[in-house]
Amino acid sequence: MSFMPSKHNPNTDNAPIDGDVVTSAGQTQDQITGEPQVNLTMNAAGAKKWAELTGKAYNGNAEGNRREIAIVLDEQVVTAPSVNTGAITGGSSVISGSFNVQEAIDLSNILEVGKLPAKTKIIQEAQVGPTLGKQNIQKSTLSLVLGFLLVLGFMIFYYAKGGVVSVLALLLNIILIFGTLSSFGTVLTLPGIAGIVLTIGMAVDANVIIFERIREELRAGKTMLQSISDGFTGSYSSIIDANVTTILTAIVLAYFGLGPIKGFAVVLIVGVISSMFTAVVVGKFFIDSYVKDGERKMSFWTGVSKESLANLNFDWVGKRKYAYMFSGILIAASLISIAVRGFELGVDFTGGYSYNVQLDGAADINSEKLRQGLKDVFGSVPVVKQIDANNTFNIITSYNINDTGEGADEKVSTKLYEGLKAITGSNTTYEAFKNSAGSDTGSKIMSFSKVGPTIADDIKKSSFYAGMFALILIFIYIFIRFSKWQYSMGAIIALFHDTIITLGIFSMLYGWAGFSLEIDQAFIAAILTVIGYSINDTVIVFDRIREYFGLYPNKTKDEVINDAINQTFSRTTITSMTTLFVVLVLFLFGGSSIKGFAFAILVGILVGTYSSIFVATPIVRDLTDDISIQKRVSPAKTAKAVS
Repeated sequence: MSFMPSKHNPNTDNAPIDGDVVTSAGQTQDQITGEPQVNLTMNAAGAKKWAELTGKAYNGNAEGNRREIAIVLDEQVVTAPSVNTGAITGGSSVISGSFNVQEAIDLSNILEVGKLPAKTKIIQEAQVGPTLGKQNIQKSTLSLVLGFLLVLGFMIFYYAKGGVVSVLALLLNIILIFGTLSSFGTVLTLPGIAGIVLTIGMAVDANVIIFERIREELRAGKTMLQSISDGFTGSYSSIIDANVTTILTAIVLAYFGLGPIKGFAVVLIVGVISSMFTAVVVGKFFIDSYVKDGERKMSFWTGVSKESLANLNFDWVGKRKYAYMFSGILIAASLISIAVRGFELGVDFTGGYSYNVQLDGAADINSEKLRQGLKDVFGSVPVVKQIDANNTFNIITSYNINDTGEGADEKVSTKLYEGLKAITGSNTTYEAFKNSAGSDTGSKIMSFSKVGPTIADDIKKSSFYAGMFALILIFIYIFIRFSKWQYSMGAIIALFHDTIITLGIFSMLYGWAGFSLEIDQAFIAAILTVIGYSINDTVIVFDRIREYFGLYPNKTKDEVINDAINQTFSRTTITSMTTLFVVLVLFLFGGSSIKGFAFAILVGILVGTYSSIFVATPIVRDLTDDISIQKRVSPAKTAKAVS
């Protein structure tokens, strides 16, 4: 910020006074008129220059016309007050005019900041070549289409005409998502496309919950119209609870996430809200319009699926100790691997330069050969991973990362070019190597990212805070909805269980999986998505347990819990299955840069489905005594519920 006569050019002329002379500024009111004004105080050096500048402005130019003093920030004039009292001495001034209170506050804040001593420098940078971008778009689009077709086929096969309704709702859901994102002006990145693919799988969850409830009512002997009405009514609680917990984690991710991850969170939020609307409102409209007053029948099963997963009578509670042992083994193995092997930390957490490079050379080039060949060039062994069969490698180095001077990035890419040229014998020029839009042949940088040490530390902190806040929010929400801390504790322990095992599998498999298993921002997004999805399954089971405690007060605790799990097992399984379909497609066809993200969600969904039945629910059972359960429901309420 600077102060200068109004005739000065802020782009070319040096300002007589810079903002660093300001010692204080604040919004006050004129004692006579009551109008907002700004008080400004300068230090001794500034006061002297201010007196000279205001004196010249008051005396005016050769014609005697007074001149204004421009206050300039980032080469833009913020305000240009005139001088009314002659030279202002002492360094204290009042700026008044037709301000409102907010304008006076804004001006005082600008003056208070003064001249910032920090210079702008790039602490995070990313570049994706058009070739790699085109490939990712093609593969992601393919994943989107295949995922949609898989879900479409399964829903029609399993739910017959009800499945057709879910497909129509899903089509509308996708249109709403793209329309909403377009109206926001959202830039659709690769994680954003992944969010849409994931939303396709999650969008049918509400339909599955409703349809399975309708099927239960039909099996109980109710009429079609009554079953549809009770199916929707009985599903609302589960749908709301399950989706709100997912939205809470997505909001946390949007708040703490950086760059493309924030876009993924926004897509997820829009997708979940849209899917709730299309399933509950639009889906019910379609079904009601079709059946009308019972004139036409709507089927919710086929010959194959009619009795599928129905009438289960498994003693889940009785097998909980075996589940505890199995989970204990997995958690112990995960913790040992984390302690001994650690993780394949991405550049987001370590800081450094990350290059995806396509090489032109002998077929015997491998990761180890590149590591050893680049060791002398960079002064240390870089991280090298093959990410595609077509001689494409990811190379990460911290070489020169603390150099913030001009041309620092150029030095690193030059060193990389020299090292790779010596290893491969490629005749590619340096300019062609840097420009991935050039020929399809030759060695070239496909994409590049840089994360400085400062932003790497910020990402670590934001990831930790995101995880903690998500768990706290879920604990509070579950406690409010179910009125017992045991439900919250069971849910949180299950989420810790899922997170540790997912981390452990990444630790065990990195270097052996054949694709990147980096712990980076995308992985954190996947973990938070898993947390939201895992609690989704858990809440469905909890909701039925709560309902059955009210309906069957004379049953034992174990009988109620077993009945609740047996009744919801089909919903838990199918909701996980539909999401697994699309995430598996994303993993197989979504491109190398998204495989780690998709794999984390795959593992998380499998572990989360298991934990909702074998971890969360048994913990609620073991923490809750029979007496407290019986006290929750009075006979009057029970009679009302049964009728």
